[in-house]
Amino acid sequence: MKYKTINPELFIGNRKRLTKEIPSGGIAIFHSNWETPRNGDAFYGFRQQSDLFYLTGVDQEDTVLVLFPDCPNPQFREFIFVKETNEKIAVWDGARLSPNEVYETSGIQSVFWYHEMWQTLHSVILMAETIFVNLNENDRFTSSVPYSNLWLTKELKNKYPAHTFKRISPALSRLRMQKSELEINLLKEAINITHKGLIRALKFMKPGIMEYELEAEIIHEFVRNRSKGFAFDPIVASGSSACVLHYIENNKECKDGDLLLLDFGAEYANYNGDCTRCIPVNGRFSKRQKEVYDAVLDVHNYAKTILKPGVTLPNYHAQVGDYTNEKLVQLGLFTSSDIKNNPKSYLKYFMHGTSHHLGLDVHDVMHRFEPITEDSVLTIEPGIYIPEEGIGVRIENDVWLHNGEMIDLMADFPIETEEIEQAMN
Repeated sequence: MKYKTINPELFIGNRKRLTKEIPSGGIAIFHSNWETPRNGDAFYGFRQQSDLFYLTGVDQEDTVLVLFPDCPNPQFREFIFVKETNEKIAVWDGARLSPNEVYETSGIQSVFWYHEMWQTLHSVILMAETIFVNLNENDRFTSSVPYSNLWLTKELKNKYPAHTFKRISPALSRLRMQKSELEINLLKEAINITHKGLIRALKFMKPGIMEYELEAEIIHEFVRNRSKGFAFDPIVASGSSACVLHYIENNKECKDGDLLLLDFGAEYANYNGDCTRCIPVNGRFSKRQKEVYDAVLDVHNYAKTILKPGVTLPNYHAQVGDYTNEKLVQLGLFTSSDIKNNPKSYLKYFMHGTSHHLGLDVHDVMHRFEPITEDSVLTIEPGIYIPEEGIGVRIENDVWLHNGEMIDLMADFPIETEEIEQAMN
C-alpha cells in the first residue's frame, strides 16, 4: 500500500465500540471484498470492503473477521482469518500479511488461515445463539451481481438454519457516521492531497487543452503524494458537459470562454476527499459566469449555516432548495410568481441533494431520515445548471461537525472567483 502505517488504536477502538452493540450470545461475521474478475486472467484493482477495513485495517482479499464478545473461550472473542502466502503468491504478487503483521496492523491476537475458516468457525458458532451478518444496506444500492457478504450470509443460513440471524449494519453505520480523531487525520490527508491536485489543475488550465489532459495532471499529483488514485471517476466537464451530472467521458476540448466543472477527490488509506470547483478555461470569469457562480456560492454558504447535528437530510435539503429559488429569481430564470405557483421550481436547475456523508465511502453510510449526529463528516455541494446557456456550476467542500462547530476541512481551497482567478494567473 502507498499510505503510511495507520495507528492500530483506530481499529481496536472501532471494534470495542461495536462489540458493545452485540448482545449476549451474539456473534458477528464480516467478509472482505472478493477480487473481481475483469477479462482473461486479469482482475480489477482490489478495494477492501469498508466495514472490514474500519474494524481491522487489513487491506487484502480472503479475510474474515469474527466478533463474539462473550464467547466462553477467550481465544474466540475476536479472531480473524487471512490468506496464507504460498511460494507462487510470494513470487508473483508479493507475500500477504503474516500473523504477526496482522496483529501489528489490527491489534487482533487470534489469527488463523482463511482456508481453515469453516472447520474453525463451526464449534464457535455452536456456542452462539444469534449470528449478525453484514449486508450492503445502502438505500441506493441496486445490483444483480453477488458480493462476498451476501454469499457468506447464504452459506451460514444453509449450514445453521436453527440460529437466529440479525443485521449488524444499522449499529455499524451509526458508529461509522461518527468520525474519531484518528479517522479525521486520515480524511485530512486525503483532502490535503486533493488540494494539491486542484492547485496543479488551476495552474495547468488554458484554452485548447483536452479534459483528459487535466485529469492526467491531477492523477500525477495524487500518486506522487501517496494516494491510491481518484476516490471516484473524476468529472472534468467543460462547457455544456457541466450540465450532465455524472459526466465522466472527459474527452472534449476546453474552449476559450467556457467554464469547466471539476468534481474529484483523492483516496488515501481508503478514506476519501470530495471537492468540486468551477473554473474559467481562460482564467477570467465572464459577467454571467460570475453571477451564476456567486449565486451558487451564496447557497453554499447558506447551507453551512443550517447544517447542524439534529437536523435531518430531507428537511435540510428542502431548506436549501427554498433558498436556491431566491437565487434563481435573481438570475432571471424564474419569477416570484413561478416560485409561488411551484415551490419546487428549483428542481429544474438544481436536481440533486446538497450533502452526503463522507468517509471510507464517498457516499458514506448514513441513516437518511434520522437526525445528523455530532462528529459526522459531510459534503456541501449545491449547484445550478443552465443547459440553455451552457453553464453548469457546483461548489463542494467537506465539513466536520465537531464540538458544536462546523469545521470546513477545505477552508484553504480557493473558492471565491477572485481566488480562483489569482491561482490560475
